[in-house]
Amino acid sequence: MQRLSELPAWGAELLETAPVAHLALLDEGGHPRVQPVTFALLADTLVTAIDAKPKQATPARIKRLQQDPRATLTVDRYADDWTRLAWVQVLATATVGELGDAARTALQAKYPQYATTPLTGPLITLSPLRVLCWRASG
Repeated sequence: MQRLSELPAWGAELLETAPVAHLALLDEGGHPRVQPVTFALLADTLVTAIDAKPKQATPARIKRLQQDPRATLTVDRYADDWTRLAWVQVLATATVGELGDAARTALQAKYPQYATTPLTGPLITLSPLRVLCWRASG
């Protein structure tokens, strides 16, 4: 599938409720790098933003996306009961831009921590090229 709106209900719920996703990018040497990120749904895209926690002047993920906008975001649910395992993976083109009100609102609604650790931007918007999902049962 190519749109987040085409996900089965359980996949959409996973994106809505999962507290963390893993963003995969290619580094300067072409090696895959994965890091945990906060994220939110915004229309038929996913957004993640840079917050005020200490980082380099220009965070590495921004530099990497400016060099190569290909990205993959994976959201998963692990459980000791393996019948509950599930994941959604979004292969996307990422754009780096200003943190607008709609994205800020979506991220603050999902993460109350942003009341005390403000979002400073920039914003990374992931536009899906392909959406994959799997779960152990049903």
